Amino acid sequence: MSTTDTQTLDDRAPARAKLVLAALILVAGVANINLAVANVALPDIGRALDASSTQLNLIAVGYSLGLAASVLYFGVLGDRFGRKRLLVAGMLLTIPASLIAGFAGDPNVLFGARVLGGVAAGLAYPTTLAIITALWGGSKRTAAIAAWSAIGGAISAMGPVLSGALLEQFDWKSVFLVTIPLAVIALGAAWFLVPRDGGDTAVSVDNFSGVLSIVLVGATVLAINFAPLGDMGTAVWILAAVAVISTLVFVWRQLRIRVPLYDFRIASRPTFWVAAVGGIIIFGTLMGAMFVGQQYLQNVLGYSTLAAGALALPAAAAMVIVAPQSAKMVESIGSRYTLIIGYAFIIAGLVVAQVFWRDSASLWAVIGTYMLIGVGVGFAGTPASHSLTGSVPVSRAGMASSTSDLQRDLGGAIMQSVLGAILTAGYAKALTETIHDSPNAAQISSETQAALTKSFASAADLAERYPQYGEQIISAARDAFVQGDTRAYSAAIVIVATGALLVWLFYPNAAGEREAMARYAAEREDTEVGDTPT
Repeated sequence: MSTTDTQTLDDRAPARAKLVLAALILVAGVANINLAVANVALPDIGRALDASSTQLNLIAVGYSLGLAASVLYFGVLGDRFGRKRLLVAGMLLTIPASLIAGFAGDPNVLFGARVLGGVAAGLAYPTTLAIITALWGGSKRTAAIAAWSAIGGAISAMGPVLSGALLEQFDWKSVFLVTIPLAVIALGAAWFLVPRDGGDTAVSVDNFSGVLSIVLVGATVLAINFAPLGDMGTAVWILAAVAVISTLVFVWRQLRIRVPLYDFRIASRPTFWVAAVGGIIIFGTLMGAMFVGQQYLQNVLGYSTLAAGALALPAAAAMVIVAPQSAKMVESIGSRYTLIIGYAFIIAGLVVAQVFWRDSASLWAVIGTYMLIGVGVGFAGTPASHSLTGSVPVSRAGMASSTSDLQRDLGGAIMQSVLGAILTAGYAKALTETIHDSPNAAQISSETQAALTKSFASAADLAERYPQYGEQIISAARDAFVQGDTRAYSAAIVIVATGALLVWLFYPNAAGEREAMARYAAEREDTEVGDTPT
């Protein structure tokens, strides 16, 4: 291979590169907004649909669940049948999913609509990164991924602001209906601007493994969400067993078949698996913090929906400002130290929340938490995605993009489920103890206690029905929520610290990373010009 050929491959970008990248970011933006809009509306949804804490957790996590469960399968389908087709199909399916969510009259129907919306995003969102991986190369690819990651993260952080503004004027349904015109615009941009591709007929699709991947992710997330419920013990054990068995069968099959859905030979590369696990923690923590934080701001501090949503802006601003610097740091000091720096900022933000987020937290404590977490995600997001795409051949771009999407959506589903389960259990436990310690405990019926511990929204509704006890009920509910909130952030600190240790121990240093990425790039270049990979 000549130096000229190598240079061309390293620096490649498509025609009308800026317009193509803008279209891809717009498609990703629709998925990001849909992902984020529900959190601010959860208190309103709880009151309107009489939803329990677990039902609210499922509504919040439903979109991530649908997306995380489908991305591995859809990533390979994109490699086989053409990525643009999946991009367009995802935007088309987003429209009815948003309509069903917007007109849902039952929390279970809303959960189903959120899962369907996540499946639609599973068609479109990972495909955007797969297209970037296929069409851009070298430093231009790093810059394109940085823009995709930063702007996508910022749009996701803007979702709560949009939701808050809508909820000031309309009911909760508006936060799901507002994305329909955005999806129509994104559909047009994808159709007219993204280059057409016919897929690769040489790519084999293992449909059985695709179904297994959906089952194992879905069972895992549902088991975590149902775990706090005392009357769901049997269901939790069944779901956990299904998750374990399907995972073992999935791994066994991938190691035995000739063309696996998920190539563990590639995934075993340290630059791939450490970045994948690290990204799950990074993006999951961002989503988990937003999920818990939005309820805390409204339920405990009494902020309006608009004010609560607007407080996510510091995180968005921090990500946009830091991400370009992160791309430069990846090139200069490597992904390992850039990831560690990101983790350090995330932990600092969680510590601020864990220590200062009480029933009278200052505005600066809230802003400081979101800014620190935003800076951390801005630093860590680019190397987490860049390491994945740099570790795979273009023929497996769907695998890399699916894994990158799993970082965010499986991470979000797991972290929201874990933190939500801890919050729910902590809230119920603290409120139950308060009731038992009350001098009037004997006068509180089991039905009233069930309503109080069901969710904060249920307690607030009870306070409205019995105004003579309203102040006591709300005060107890706020105290209980803070105790659950504190436990959730304590768990998040431990999880993020574990992720940082993993990166430190197993990710290669800058020299090792450059050597590995050069070797993987040579494999890609040989493949692209028709040579046999070495």
